[in-house]
Amino acid sequence: MNSVDFIVVGCGLASIAFIEQLKFNQQSVIVFDDNSQQSSTVAGGLYNPVVLKRFTSVWKSKEQLDLALPFYKKLEQKLKVQLDYKTPVLRRFTSTEEQNNWFAAADKPNVGNFISTKIVKNTNPAIKADYGFGEVLQTGRIDTQALIDSYKNYLLTNDEFVNSKFDYEQLNCTENGFVYKNISAKHIVFAEGFGLKHNPYFNNLPLNGTKGELITIEAPELNIDFILKSSAFLIPLGNHLYRVGATYEWTDKTNNPTEKGKEELVSKLKTFINCEFKVIDQVAGIRPTVKDRRPLVGEHSAQKNMFVLNGLGTRGVVIAPYVAQQLYKHITSNTALDPEIDCHRFKTEN
Repeated sequence: MNSVDFIVVGCGLASIAFIEQLKFNQQSVIVFDDNSQQSSTVAGGLYNPVVLKRFTSVWKSKEQLDLALPFYKKLEQKLKVQLDYKTPVLRRFTSTEEQNNWFAAADKPNVGNFISTKIVKNTNPAIKADYGFGEVLQTGRIDTQALIDSYKNYLLTNDEFVNSKFDYEQLNCTENGFVYKNISAKHIVFAEGFGLKHNPYFNNLPLNGTKGELITIEAPELNIDFILKSSAFLIPLGNHLYRVGATYEWTDKTNNPTEKGKEELVSKLKTFINCEFKVIDQVAGIRPTVKDRRPLVGEHSAQKNMFVLNGLGTRGVVIAPYVAQQLYKHITSNTALDPEIDCHRFKTEN
């Protein structure tokens, strides 16, 4: 019988951040993941402290960025791979009114520190931007695919990763924790993304799930080195490649890319660029979204030492280190969770 401190189910952004908390505190872990959930790997990976539709502050933006950026820097050093691409985000203005709203936002608490009050003029003939851009500060992109691939390899090297679907029926609860097949553990954390809907212990939590699709285009004439936000995000990847996203679909819960999703993104793209481009790839995944747009974190109501870490939604890159730290402190020090993320704000009994 192999004995560990923690079983973690899932290996996305939330899981990785929590596992790093365990390792920093010399806790042993075994991780199960079957690649069935794609939300982390198909994410745009942006970290951006401003809601660019309404020019308001992202929830706990400063607190989360202060944790997230050093976290990814340490992971880069540990995994010996570049993850953080510090890239400006320019918000395309479509009217004088939007410009005025941008300047008004600069005076708001928690927003002004993150936006420049200088309008950036458009000098690129491939972009339609008569009213220029507003620049968001302290922004960039985390390569989530590289992170997850590298981290799984790291866990495999240490015999801490099992590429397998977790079988809930084989989980037995004991006085001292849990037994799963040939593994005993003191604690178990479910961080399965939208896969939580199939989890008999937490499937009554209001995890709605929102499908998102992204396309990758090749556009040799575009030549931008910043992230452009208009009716969609346009993210430079190098070598004339750009990622465009994302869609929001609430009924289709599959990871299959659709022609409808591609057409929507292409249509939006044509409203703000006027150069030739070719779609060369398309991906889809289900974001683990919650009705109140806050994560789901905490202990099961009836089963001691069983926890959920989920519901990071569209901003998982920034939220993950924060919620992972919250959960670890809650488990090991009985520190109260932030009430906004505590899963007990909803009924959790099964």
